[in-house]
Amino acid sequence: MKFALFLAMASAAAAQNPRPFSHELHLKLAAKFTCLSCHSSVQTSTRLEDNNLPAQAICLGCHKDVKIDPPAPTILARFNHQKHLTLGNIASVIRGAIDSKAYLSPTGDIRRHLDGGNACAACHRGMEDSPAPAKTDFPQMADCLVCHNKIDPPFSCEFCHAKGAALKPASHRKDFIDSHNRKDASLDKSTCAVCHGRKFTCLGCH
Repeated sequence: MKFALFLAMASAAAAQNPRPFSHELHLKLAAKFTCLSCHSSVQTSTRLEDNNLPAQAICLGCHKDVKIDPPAPTILARFNHQKHLTLGNIASVIRGAIDSKAYLSPTGDIRRHLDGGNACAACHRGMEDSPAPAKTDFPQMADCLVCHNKIDPPFSCEFCHAKGAALKPASHRKDFIDSHNRKDASLDKSTCAVCHGRKFTCLGCH
């Protein structure tokens, strides 16, 4: 009864003061939920263009009124959820890359999210702590490169990314060729590997 009352109050409050969707809140309220409870279409999704957000009918089971915005734009050109799900839980593969120092980005707190049994959470990490949709809810490029590790920019970029996608970091301004090798450039070279690999050399670009 308390749960039903809470849902009614939450629904009324949301109607008056719309807030971003919170995975954290929904996962705490309904422990029975799994990723596929709301995102069941990923099991058969083979195209990037597929809308794998929850159907409105699912939300209306608890909420009187709800508006689901369309998926945010992405810089990817293709992705196949169905194919990746057939691989099972790849958390152990990502863990192995981190532990062997082959992971191509600073790891932050990624490692602690890879010990559960949820296959979706291997790439969509930290949902239980996510108060609003964010880029960190989605796979990072270094996750993909654990398996798709043939890096040959710019030729390999368009295998995954849309042609003409804005991929260059903000630091790569017009004067970057001259400025990036200065002693005071203060660049974090560990962030370069995700695009250029670990074996890139100056002569590889120049």
